[in-house]
Amino acid sequence: MASESPKLTPTEETEVQQWITTSDRLKSSPSDASILDKLNAHLTSRTTLLGTKPSKADVAIYESLAPTVKSWTPEQRTGQQGHPHILRHLDFVQNSGIFELKIEDADKIKVDHDEILYVKPPTDAKAEKERLKKEKAAAAAAAAGEGGATATVVDRTKAAVDTVKDAAAGAKDKAAAAVGAGGDKPKKEKKEKAPKPQKAPAVATPPAPHLIDLRVGHILKAIKHPEADSLYVSTIAMGDKPGTDDTEEYEGQVCRTVCSGLNGLVPLEEMQGRKVVVVANLKPVKMRGIKSCAMVLAASPKLKEGEVDDHKGPVELVTPPADSKAGDRVCFDGWRGEPEGVLNPKKKIWETFQPGFTTTDNLEVAFDGSLVKEAGKAEVGKLTTASGGACTVQTLKGATVR
Repeated sequence: MASESPKLTPTEETEVQQWITTSDRLKSSPSDASILDKLNAHLTSRTTLLGTKPSKADVAIYESLAPTVKSWTPEQRTGQQGHPHILRHLDFVQNSGIFELKIEDADKIKVDHDEILYVKPPTDAKAEKERLKKEKAAAAAAAAGEGGATATVVDRTKAAVDTVKDAAAGAKDKAAAAVGAGGDKPKKEKKEKAPKPQKAPAVATPPAPHLIDLRVGHILKAIKHPEADSLYVSTIAMGDKPGTDDTEEYEGQVCRTVCSGLNGLVPLEEMQGRKVVVVANLKPVKMRGIKSCAMVLAASPKLKEGEVDDHKGPVELVTPPADSKAGDRVCFDGWRGEPEGVLNPKKKIWETFQPGFTTTDNLEVAFDGSLVKEAGKAEVGKLTTASGGACTVQTLKGATVR
């Protein structure tokens, strides 16, 4: 990049890092339709990825896609389902001096600017405005018509009710007159209603570690939090169904946004494209303006009595078995069961049982029941998948996991 490149704001720097992460994914999957569609849509009204400012992200995307785009067919380039804006962007990057790529003509993507297979029909703004106006007027007229009809029905119904009331009042008067003439009849005794059966009280589930929803998560991307030096913001797939609250689709997967206080403790590159263990049923919280909807589990040395946590580490991420998939449940042996939907903060389930989360001499994550009286037994159970694969850390023995 040229030395006179415009200075970027912190927000723009964060966006650059996101695009560099995307470029890394494109290197391994340059034909991923979901990424290409999003990139093409992003570039529809932009000269560069940041709009007008050039950045190293433009170069990264070019280097990831150029080898593949060279072999794109005309349909892939400018057809109805093609990606013409990506093609335009790459052509700009390879020919603009501000990026200082110095690519030989023979190595450039060959672009025929006259070859445009499909042009999206322009929208007549005036006609579209008139159409919407007519639709609105028609809807209002229909609503008014329904209102008039409703009023007529209400009036007729009211009249019918009044007639029935009058008839009932007349019958009552006749009955009273008959009784007064000497036709007393014995009153019927009211039957006593049988008491309704009482519902059995709900059985209270005793608190246990299995109420914490621990799952395998797959980090698809991680960036630095734009407003907090100690936080990372990760996009993590963890097996949620489409439409689940606090999720979004990213690269074809249902994901949650998760903030972690790991910046400065775990290198950012170690957070990319890896599997982790997450706590999936904590109540979402906002962390410096970004809603965090889960928590990544990590191990750190256990504090000695009187020692204060200086948050300097070391910290190691909990790693699930290599063959596990995003969304796989992991539970502590001896404490298996169904988790709660969302942990009630007032019950303090996480705060009660987390002190028992530790690591063994074999570097396996486990729950030590002897450290938590509410556990009901002093057993040590490893954190495993349904198939028995253990979750581990790299080097920390007897650590705290949280």
